[in-house]
Amino acid sequence: MHGFEHKLIAFEIKDFLEDYLDESLFNEIKSVNIEDKCVIIKINSPILKHDFQMRKSFYLKKFQDKFGADKFNDLQIL
Repeated sequence: MHGFEHKLIAFEIKDFLEDYLDESLFNEIKSVNIEDKCVIIKINSPILKHDFQMRKSFYLKKFQDKFGADKFNDLQIL
């Protein structure tokens, strides 16, 4: 059950990013997962990957505000 909850939140994060990002940028996101309170976002585009890394704390705060600060404590961009 616990793993299912993480998958559900990962889908919600992906939906949030779809609304937040331009369609062409969103299409560069390969996957969103959650492991050990860490949101892991895999991105194909090196430029978008760099942007996410530069604004890592901004995105982490957005996810914490929307889904609960207790759910995540880190964001990894791969």
